[in-house]
Amino acid sequence: MARDNSTRDSRTSGRPMGFGGHRGGGPRGMMMGPIVKPKNLTNTLKRLWRYMYYERKTLGIVFLLVALGAVLQLVGPYLIAIAIDDYILAGKLRELAYLCLLMIGIYLINIGSSWLQSFLMVGIAQRNVYNMRTDLFAKLQELPLKFFDNTTHGELMSRLTNDIDNVGNTLNSSTTQVISSVISLVGTLAMMIWLSPLLTALTLLVIPIMLFSTNALAKRTRTFFAEQQKNLGQLNGHIEEVISGQKVVKVFGREQSVIEKFNELNTRLKDSGIMAQIYSGIIPPLMGILNNLSFIIVAAGGGYLAVKGVLTIGVIAAFINYSRQFVRPLNELANQFNMFQMAIAGAERFFEILDEEPEPLDPPDAVELTSVKGAVRFENVDFAYEPDKPVLKEFNLDVQPGQTIALVGPTGAGKTTVINLLTRFYDIQSGKITIDGIDIRKIKRKNLRSQLGIVLQDTYLFSESVKENIRYGRLNATDEEVIEAAKLANADQFIRRLPNGYDTVLSEDGGDLSQGQRQLLAIARAILANPAILILDEATSNVDTRTEIHIQQAMLNLMKGRTSFVIAHRLSTIRNADKIVVINHGQIIEQGSHDELLEQNGFYASLYLGQFRQGIS
Repeated sequence: MARDNSTRDSRTSGRPMGFGGHRGGGPRGMMMGPIVKPKNLTNTLKRLWRYMYYERKTLGIVFLLVALGAVLQLVGPYLIAIAIDDYILAGKLRELAYLCLLMIGIYLINIGSSWLQSFLMVGIAQRNVYNMRTDLFAKLQELPLKFFDNTTHGELMSRLTNDIDNVGNTLNSSTTQVISSVISLVGTLAMMIWLSPLLTALTLLVIPIMLFSTNALAKRTRTFFAEQQKNLGQLNGHIEEVISGQKVVKVFGREQSVIEKFNELNTRLKDSGIMAQIYSGIIPPLMGILNNLSFIIVAAGGGYLAVKGVLTIGVIAAFINYSRQFVRPLNELANQFNMFQMAIAGAERFFEILDEEPEPLDPPDAVELTSVKGAVRFENVDFAYEPDKPVLKEFNLDVQPGQTIALVGPTGAGKTTVINLLTRFYDIQSGKITIDGIDIRKIKRKNLRSQLGIVLQDTYLFSESVKENIRYGRLNATDEEVIEAAKLANADQFIRRLPNGYDTVLSEDGGDLSQGQRQLLAIARAILANPAILILDEATSNVDTRTEIHIQQAMLNLMKGRTSFVIAHRLSTIRNADKIVVINHGQIIEQGSHDELLEQNGFYASLYLGQFRQGIS
């Protein structure tokens, strides 16, 4: 049996956040509406069992140990009855001593059985948590970019950690207790009926009250625990965004507003947590009251029957122990109810991610590109992130191998969308995009992307050494190849000035480097990947003029012999492009060389001269 594996984009601007935008997703995250009723408990438990199924042999051993412990617990009160009626009242002290030794042995075996149960369940729980977390992380790698555009990092971290940990903790602490409680419940009831059907009937008077009370509380508690988990994910998402964007917060003086937002989310979490704990906290004392009520009924009824000579003192003593033992499993189940509710809420959120639609599979006849010339063609392409809000309309573009194509236009014109479609981060609604005459939808997605080198405006670097960050472009590259790529990217000099040179470990996202240095490392990474088609998304927009010169030289080294798409707001950086494509409202309105477009005195000329007058060119 296989394990269960079951945008924010500028919809109005045409630029999704996930490509060249903020990596954390929007503050909306996966905000769900208020949870009105519990979700499908039965289905969630079935799906969890698919993970437990792999541990069925070990679970079988645990079940036998639990059954042994439950049986030994049932034997104890009966031996007490024998001790009182047959030995203590009869004055048989020697036989009583043997019986006491037998009881000690039984209790020692029970203790050893309980320890072994716990030992085995720790392994089962941790292996299941490992498998669930592995499946969830693997699922994230299969999801399309639009999912991450709509989901905050904090929300995903909450599901990868808190939710799965809740499931693991419940498996570890509750599974054996639930099994033991059920066996004890059935066995104790059988012993009670055997000893005295009348007293059993009196004891069972409180059971309907217990069932009604716990059922009523269960519906409310599960709702509040699910709400608590949702609020925790939203709070984590807000914290992650604020920490990642701390510079922006400080620059615009928004400390107070983010604190207010934090307080709002924190208050929601507090309120849902209080309500969840209040309702779940009612159950243990309620069960205690009902337990004492049951004891009073048994004591009164048993005393009356003893006086009448219907039952012996030993039987009554055993029955009182059984009556307490009968309620004890109910108490244990009630005490586990809190964790159970959190685990189910966490499991449901876990399965929500597993149920997300992954990127479509490659068609059976998909091909792999081997020797790519770099001819790219857009034929009557239509695309919209949302229905009735087209971003590209009848888009046609013909790119020859080795050409440098500059995409120009106002914000929201559709420039980045062109790149998102070429990389198949999103798929077109109609039309066709081809590379060397092959429809990209018929090319294996992984192979397609391996032919594309991308340098974004906002470069992402990992918390590893400089060498490994460059090597990310081609994992089997040698150190010499990494250094050669850095030299071609004009990054070698500044790298050697770092404390440990190429072995310098960067802070998160390369925060200890300047924007220009990060860009140079990204270019070195792309050079090492040796792609056939290059995509440069505003790669020089955030650097000073001197650094821009270094980056432009590195870009020229990278672009040699490759088909290149360049998105640039600084029009001065694309004057030497083979073709400048001007996009507005999702359509090409002009195209040609820099000089040709200036001669036309159209939209591009207006943009260029406007920047020139502002001293940008």
